[in-house]
Amino acid sequence: MIAIVKYNAGNITSVKNAVERLGYSCVVTDDETLLKQADKVIFPGVGEASTAMNYLKEKGLDEVIKNLTQPVLGICLGQQLLCQFSEEGNTECLGIFDATVKRFEPKLKVPHMGWNNISDLNSVLYNGISDQDDFYFVHSYYAEIGKETTAICNYIVPFSASMEKDNFFATQFHPEKSSSLGEQLLLNFLKL
Repeated sequence: MIAIVKYNAGNITSVKNAVERLGYSCVVTDDETLLKQADKVIFPGVGEASTAMNYLKEKGLDEVIKNLTQPVLGICLGQQLLCQFSEEGNTECLGIFDATVKRFEPKLKVPHMGWNNISDLNSVLYNGISDQDDFYFVHSYYAEIGKETTAICNYIVPFSASMEKDNFFATQFHPEKSSSLGEQLLLNFLKL
């Protein structure tokens, strides 16, 4: 079973639909037992960091997520919340990735919205995907590049398009909105 973390964030339905299109059954849940029993967990989200973290803490999901041992995929806000700290609302996050989430300086249009290419791919999630392929982004905050970065995107500054540590994987872009390449990435995750 694939579990999608239900919390105070948007975009969960499109992730559920993308997983089901690939032939996998999934459940959207905030139930600790179901999350722990799932084969894979997806932690998606569109929203504001401090509000989302407050919700996770109220439900005890912050500790649940940190202690999951199966493959976990964070998407967009999900990636940011897996980092140490976010400038959005001065938020202490889950601390899986050793990175700070910063706000883009508005030298170009913010939010960074639309298709952009990624490079320096270094993850099993990118099997069948090429350097410079395009993915769909919508965000005003970004995770710095660090030792857990597995792909880079450049918009105003280079930033972590994806990250990985142990059983935790994450993308700043939205694979569920990234056409066939996004489906490939989700499938690579689901087959881990």
